[in-house]
Amino acid sequence: MVMQQKMGGWGMGFDALPLGDLLSKKGYIRGPFGSALKRQELKQSGIPVYEQQQAIDGQRRFRFFIDQEKHNELRRFTVRANDLIISCSGTVGRVSVIGEGDPIGIISQALLILRPDVEKLLPRFLYYFLTSPAGQASLLAASHGAVQLNIAPRAVVEKILTPTPRIEEQRAIISVLGSLDDRITLLRETNATLEAIAQALFKSWFVDFDPVRAKMEGRAPEGMDEATAALFPDSFEESELGLVPRGWKTARVADIAEVVKGKSYSSKNLVESHHTALVTLKSFERGGGFRMDGFKPYSGAYKPAQIVMAGDLILAYTDVTQAAELIGKPAIVVGVDEFQTLVASLDVGIIRPNEVVCGKQFLYGLFRTDAFQAHTLAHTSGTTVLHLAKDGVGSYVFPLPNVQLVHSFEEIASAIGERKQTNSDAIRTLTTLRDTLLPRLISGTLRLPEAHAELEAV
Repeated sequence: MVMQQKMGGWGMGFDALPLGDLLSKKGYIRGPFGSALKRQELKQSGIPVYEQQQAIDGQRRFRFFIDQEKHNELRRFTVRANDLIISCSGTVGRVSVIGEGDPIGIISQALLILRPDVEKLLPRFLYYFLTSPAGQASLLAASHGAVQLNIAPRAVVEKILTPTPRIEEQRAIISVLGSLDDRITLLRETNATLEAIAQALFKSWFVDFDPVRAKMEGRAPEGMDEATAALFPDSFEESELGLVPRGWKTARVADIAEVVKGKSYSSKNLVESHHTALVTLKSFERGGGFRMDGFKPYSGAYKPAQIVMAGDLILAYTDVTQAAELIGKPAIVVGVDEFQTLVASLDVGIIRPNEVVCGKQFLYGLFRTDAFQAHTLAHTSGTTVLHLAKDGVGSYVFPLPNVQLVHSFEEIASAIGERKQTNSDAIRTLTTLRDTLLPRLISGTLRLPEAHAELEAV
């Protein structure tokens, strides 16, 4: 019989058991050695390979796949619903739960599968424990590596003391934390929908020229009033870009906006600060948008032009992988309360448009187009770290509408942006509450009646 013990330092909290005693048979599966899955065996389609990014952001955008024959060979590394996948190197300890609807696939060398015995420990409860401060500290405490951090050996991980309340209480705790997660997810999905609406409008007006084509055919442009429709011409003319709406100019980004590169810094300036922080590559969501937790506290010098304000348009100038998922991607900065001053790092460019001619929302839409992304990729160099050329943004040429039409789009897109900001504020409030409740609920220092009271106050 395995002896339970109290979580160290957690007062009158739950009893705890070593993690290894709570896993199912063969419930600890480290990814295959590199020699078992060679680069030349990876395909463009087929059965997906789960990589670190799937553990880091929980998204299911796959870069690599294997065929059925290879999957048969590596079947024991296949994920199942309710498995936990954990990042094992570099970003050690990032965790994601495999959902019922997630595709069948295998894990890469940099991941670990934990498969709990559901009669002792519910997968979602284990997820919440491992993402709590105590769980993260336990995962990182014995991790090692001089150049890159690596997760501790199996024998060490399986000794991690894990809280084990009754299954009924685990379910109740999952319900409280899950309700917050669901609300946060819904708000993020709403923001993604709003983003898609704004981008679809930009594409219709300024890429596909749908209103111009409609007027050429004698039809009223859809989805707009007569005053807005009147701002579009009813024909095209030749330009250096091919056919563009009559009367529109061709312009370079540098003609209508200032591009300010961020501040280079050294590790000695990355010290705890409640006043100043760097906006870094981690401030960009890989799926698009601005992350409110991607800052690095900073104590060094900077120029006034490198200060980033809420509502500013920024662009990723580097990327750390060959996938180039971030480089050239834009984001609108969301207001944060944690720091008084935000400064762009060298990985970031600040785009400041001439508001008389063009606005931030117009340029944000422009930067998200396929044509602009192809342009920045063509101006990117590097092997391990990718860099966008100095003129990679400013040299982009595009058809520039008349000022009134740009301003009309800005009004619509800004209203959408305000709704997104409201949702982002709510996300931040809910996230703070979740992060406050999580360690207290998981440890047993806060019981459910008090948790429900705090939840109802939001």
